[in-house]
Amino acid sequence: MKIFCWVCLAFVITNVGALSEEPQLSSARVVFQTNYGDIEFGFFPSIAPKTVDHIFKLVRLGCYNTNHFFRVDRGFVAQVADVAGGRSAPMNEEQRKEAEKTIVGEFSDVKHVRGILSMGRYSDPDSAQSSFSILLGDAPHLDGQYAIFGKVTKGDETLRKLEELPTRREGIFVMPVERITILSSYYYDTELESCEKERGILKRRLAASAVEIERQCHCSE
Repeated sequence: MKIFCWVCLAFVITNVGALSEEPQLSSARVVFQTNYGDIEFGFFPSIAPKTVDHIFKLVRLGCYNTNHFFRVDRGFVAQVADVAGGRSAPMNEEQRKEAEKTIVGEFSDVKHVRGILSMGRYSDPDSAQSSFSILLGDAPHLDGQYAIFGKVTKGDETLRKLEELPTRREGIFVMPVERITILSSYYYDTELESCEKERGILKRRLAASAVEIERQCHCSE
């Protein structure tokens, strides 16, 4: 009986650990270039495929360019504004059409910890559009309530700069005094980048081999 209980306990602990494990990132990366530095993030398509597709499309359309972080609450969240109202540049028809879409709430067991990306929404669980938060600390009270779709992969130093900026309080929101602008954004694929790097190395090796072969040929004449 004691052995059985220990086996059960081990099974429970193992499965709890599995549930809390962070999902795997896809190879896509997005970079927001702000007036305080760059922030790079990746996606969790295995737990929030619709959200990932939507956000990535907004990025590809350039919707986040000239948008801003309307909220920076130190140790809690830095929140990107909805692009429909947060951009300083007007949107074209395709951008607006995508920005106005709402996404079903893809809630998961992934924990809200520093660096996690979590969708903003209203009281309706399926009301998320384009606003999302970057967690600046652990927030277990948000777990299971908001759709997590990715995490920051580079740029924690930029997030720390944002946390040091002067803020003002407006209702429940802690907001930066000065505008934190997303100047531009771009995306790339880590797998393709790796392939390009390997291809470049191979080309250099082949070129070096060709030079050496030609040198040997001249020496033998």
